[in-house]
Amino acid sequence: MSSKTKIVVLHVKELIYTGIFAVLGILFIILLIIMFLPKNEKESAVSTMTQTATNTYVPGVYTTSLILNDNVVEIEVTVDEKNINSIRLVNLDEAVTTMYPLIQPSFEDLANQIIENQSLEGITYSDDSKYTSMILLNAITASLEKAIDAEADTTSEISEEADTVRE
Repeated sequence: MSSKTKIVVLHVKELIYTGIFAVLGILFIILLIIMFLPKNEKESAVSTMTQTATNTYVPGVYTTSLILNDNVVEIEVTVDEKNINSIRLVNLDEAVTTMYPLIQPSFEDLANQIIENQSLEGITYSDDSKYTSMILLNAITASLEKAIDAEADTTSEISEEADTVRE
């Protein structure tokens, strides 16, 4: 009977390294899955934009502040009951236009499209100014939401007054 005994030598250092790399590999795979899963944020943004297109506004001038490197740029939206009359940048400093050269042309393009369509649906922008346009579009959306929210507040105040009169 010839039995050959095999001796296996395991180094603790190699086992520790293998365990660490296995854990890091698993964490990396989980991170990739989390990063590339689709998010539901786009659906809420689309519903806000369609909501803005169908509602009427309280006439007035609504502003939203946009802070860029300690400089405040205000986006001013003027609306009447059914129309968006004008959208303009207020307090646009030379330092901002120097640091962000795409802000002025991107804003003018967005403003022209919004005033022409009278809604936030179907807005297009170039890939060169994608992020600048997204920031500006979010600020314009916030201003228009103020116009819609003001209508809701006015309606609730009127209904509260009617309730007190009935009592």
